[in-house]
Amino acid sequence: MPSQLWPYTTPGIPDELFEHLPGIPFSQRELRLLLISQLRLKSDSVLWDIGAGTGTIPVEAGLLCPKGHIIAVERDEDVANLIQRNCDRFEVKNVQIIEGSAPECLHELKLSPDRVCIEGGKPIEDILPAVWHYLPTSGRVVATAANLEGLYAISQSFSLLRARNIEVVQSAVNRLETRGFSQTFVAVDPIFILSGEKLDV
Repeated sequence: MPSQLWPYTTPGIPDELFEHLPGIPFSQRELRLLLISQLRLKSDSVLWDIGAGTGTIPVEAGLLCPKGHIIAVERDEDVANLIQRNCDRFEVKNVQIIEGSAPECLHELKLSPDRVCIEGGKPIEDILPAVWHYLPTSGRVVATAANLEGLYAISQSFSLLRARNIEVVQSAVNRLETRGFSQTFVAVDPIFILSGEKLDV
């Protein structure tokens, strides 16, 4: 459902429209679009976003899923407040923010997810098996890794959980920026985006 600040049904809100704080993780627009495409959201999806950072994914998902419910998990109070401010900026009403550390706080969440996005938190080896327990059959998890170690940890966890339909995408994005009197293309830090679905039982 569009807002006054972003009156479009298309995802991909420009980065500068979000409030952000130095040092707080921020999913840039092009990477955010890749991540959202892997989530395969429905209008009524229940999404857990673990390690929600600035709140870009909860805001975009909240707008895309007007009948859905988005739960943003963030352990830092200041960052949780930032997520709320960004939700308010875009008039997003279907995002619930939980202050806590995953996986310990997951039992407090009232709605079970059909989609989970893991962007941060404790080691993925602890978080992924915990969220897997709450997923229904054909539930979907998308996780990001910024380095080879993270890629390996997510891949190994998916293997142990017998995830199906696993996909791995590595981003390669360049943006045109003005540097002095000239314009040049600058690379956005690449990330790995891994997705997998829960096997039928």
